[in-house]
Amino acid sequence: MELTDLLTFAAVARTGGITRAAEELNTVQSNVTQRIKALEAEIGTALFERHSRGMTLTGAGRRLLPYAQRMAALSREAIIAARDDGEPRGPLAIGSMETTAAVRLPLLLADFHRRFPAVRLSLRTATTADLVAAVLDGELDGAFVAGPIEHAELSTIPTFREELVLVSARRWKGLSELRAGTPESGPTALTFRSGCTYRQRLEQVFVEFGWPSAARFELGTLDGMIGCVAADMGVTLLPRAVVERSEMNGSVSLHTLNPAYARAETLFIHRHAGHQYSALQGFISCLTKDDGVIAA
Repeated sequence: MELTDLLTFAAVARTGGITRAAEELNTVQSNVTQRIKALEAEIGTALFERHSRGMTLTGAGRRLLPYAQRMAALSREAIIAARDDGEPRGPLAIGSMETTAAVRLPLLLADFHRRFPAVRLSLRTATTADLVAAVLDGELDGAFVAGPIEHAELSTIPTFREELVLVSARRWKGLSELRAGTPESGPTALTFRSGCTYRQRLEQVFVEFGWPSAARFELGTLDGMIGCVAADMGVTLLPRAVVERSEMNGSVSLHTLNPAYARAETLFIHRHAGHQYSALQGFISCLTKDDGVIAA
């Protein structure tokens, strides 16, 4: 079983098609098709189901994928380790929740770039669940996620402490008015997609308020979320600092919650096994320095 075949398989699984995988791998479609067929012939079973919308994994493909992802991560780590001479340089892939990226990271990333200009840093935003999976699979070197996180393969560094608030349209001045003025089922819950820790916390708040059957509406961007709240489409749960720094802050109301729901800690996670190369060590040094980069 060739490593290139496994890397190609993982790319097709990730992108959902031959064409997109070929673009990602910077090769031609026929090469991708040939490698997938060779891998399926070697294993003796189909790895993908082909249909008009692309390709989806079969049961065998789903069982193979974690191994292919680990091989891809190990291959990338081996190359980086061999090139690492102790001077932070080269690629560094970091993930973050969108709320953290919007407010907390600009100063940190600017500080890191000044200190280590030879590092090519990339940033991906996603939900906590997706970020944890990406770090474990080696797709990301580290990520900012909502705590708590406990995993045998991960190291965690506390970075930011957030106060979560319920965000509503401006016309609702307080929680009591909001609860009295909405339907019995409650207002629509505006959320990010499944896997978002703040979404889970909002659903807990809705249960406490007696709104477990409230409608849910998923949005993909932070600006879209706050804009829909301002338009009185529903309510959401966000860090206070994120909303206060938004251009639409004057169009929404912020409602203080019970500390059990309001307190949230952001952690930086990374795998503690394997080679801790210099670019990642440099990034961690920016997180743990004592000059106020980390916000309380």
